[in-house]
Amino acid sequence: MKLSKRTETLEPSVTLAASTKAKELKSQGVDVLSVTLGEPDFPTPKNIQKAAIAAIESGKASFYTPSAGIPELRQAIVDYIEKFYGLTYDVSQTLVTDGAKFALYALFQAILDEGDEVIIPTPYWVSYGEQVKLADGTPVFVEGSEDNQFKVTVAQLESVRTEQSKAVILNSPSNPTGMIYTKDELQAIGEWAVAHDLLIIADDIYGRLVYDGNEFTPIATISEEIRKQTLIINGVSKSYSMTGWRIGFAIGDKELIQAMTDIASQSTSNPTAVSQYAAVEALTGTQDTVEEMRQAFEERLNRLYPLMLEIPGVKLAKPQGAFYLFPNVKGTMELCGYTDVTEFTDALLNEAHVAVVTGAGFGANENIRLSYASDWATLEETVNRIKAFVEKNRRK
Repeated sequence: MKLSKRTETLEPSVTLAASTKAKELKSQGVDVLSVTLGEPDFPTPKNIQKAAIAAIESGKASFYTPSAGIPELRQAIVDYIEKFYGLTYDVSQTLVTDGAKFALYALFQAILDEGDEVIIPTPYWVSYGEQVKLADGTPVFVEGSEDNQFKVTVAQLESVRTEQSKAVILNSPSNPTGMIYTKDELQAIGEWAVAHDLLIIADDIYGRLVYDGNEFTPIATISEEIRKQTLIINGVSKSYSMTGWRIGFAIGDKELIQAMTDIASQSTSNPTAVSQYAAVEALTGTQDTVEEMRQAFEERLNRLYPLMLEIPGVKLAKPQGAFYLFPNVKGTMELCGYTDVTEFTDALLNEAHVAVVTGAGFGANENIRLSYASDWATLEETVNRIKAFVEKNRRK
């Protein structure tokens, strides 16, 4: 059977590939430490679990729901955005999806035709470019340099803008770097996007996970003009430790939301019913557990960061949010005789039995990504093994 051209050119997710390799070795009895996935190690909070159980026992979770999501959850999203963003939306401007990932997929399917371009700052989350290509669009990458905390400027964005430019993606706090755009930086980018009628795709999934006194500013809150030009992507996976429940959402222009809803209706039909009822409780119930997890991640970051800097050759800007470290390991690779970051991560897995993610999949060929959404014992031993690997293999 001949496969479609889109599948032949599709790059698999490097994070999932790294996780799969680690699991394969574990199944063979190898003591592998995996810090690959952006998945909190905490169980879903009890109040959310109980809401799901209640939905099952009442029979509410047994049936199809509207493609855009149950009314209770769409209202909860509106209330959540008003509480944490200070913005007022109508329920018709919301869409519930099978994870925030599918919200992005439906968005690109809704806005892109062949040749349309989406501007993507690098380093970027691994699926942005591939999803744009799946919608017959063209990803246009702009490098956020380490000297500027991996962030891009208006001048850089303008240098790649063409008549085919349709949208720009902003992920702050960022996966994989953990860096946050300041209000002034966002305002400049937002005003530039408005001036050129570019959709701002605000991936705010890590907005509640910010550390050490840093602040997250949603770009949609800066001005009414920017808000109208922005589609917010968010979900319950990261802040509420609900990765397996697969609930994301989008908020923005009513016409665009309807188009995305139509795409969802012909693809997924609707998000899982029981997960939607659980998400209602997540957004409307106690937020104490969010803060407890945030504090735990902050503590891990502050303990792990100095340990990473003890690894020979490592350069690392301290993250401000999310739960990833994205060290530059060019010097480390040179010490050990490697020139390719993917070969280096493969060696870490096969020899040190540590699974990290190659930066190549994020558009950064000198970096690796480690998730500190794991328990401290795993994190500490991970650094120890990497350090031992470097000391063993470094060229004298």
